[in-house]
Amino acid sequence: MTAPPAAAIEVRRLTYADLPQVVAIERRAFTSPWSLAMFVLELSKPTGICLAAEIPAGGEPELGGYLICSRYDTVWHVMNVAVDPTQRRRGIATAMLSSLLARVEHDAQLTLEVRRSNAGAIQLYERFGFRSAGVRRRYYADNGEDALVMWRTPATLRGTLDDVPGT
Repeated sequence: MTAPPAAAIEVRRLTYADLPQVVAIERRAFTSPWSLAMFVLELSKPTGICLAAEIPAGGEPELGGYLICSRYDTVWHVMNVAVDPTQRRRGIATAMLSSLLARVEHDAQLTLEVRRSNAGAIQLYERFGFRSAGVRRRYYADNGEDALVMWRTPATLRGTLDDVPGT
């Protein structure tokens, strides 16, 4: 199957009706998947941004990925970015991150954790101005892997960590 053109990816708000597909992708994508209840909780938060990426699939578009981002005071926390393993490397995560950044304030502070071994995701986040600012030791329960703590702030976009909390 050939990759859909980036323009064919439609990013929209994630809805409760999407959750069966979200849970199925979550289970295929991660060794420690979120539960349905965790997704329901995030969707119920009025200040969060939950996105779905639809891709063409013959007749009806199908869910290719999703992004969950919560706001805590002045900081946005990217909680979950997932692309169906069969649809990776086709611009879906890029489209979702672009859409997220278009929905937050220009000078917003965003943070996330990513597995230290996930070089592809780290490179993707770096392309969007995220910079590593710390490590959470043994963050992932499934294998004890460390997480890099990454931030995207006005300073990281200029190449420093000057405005990253706690650095």
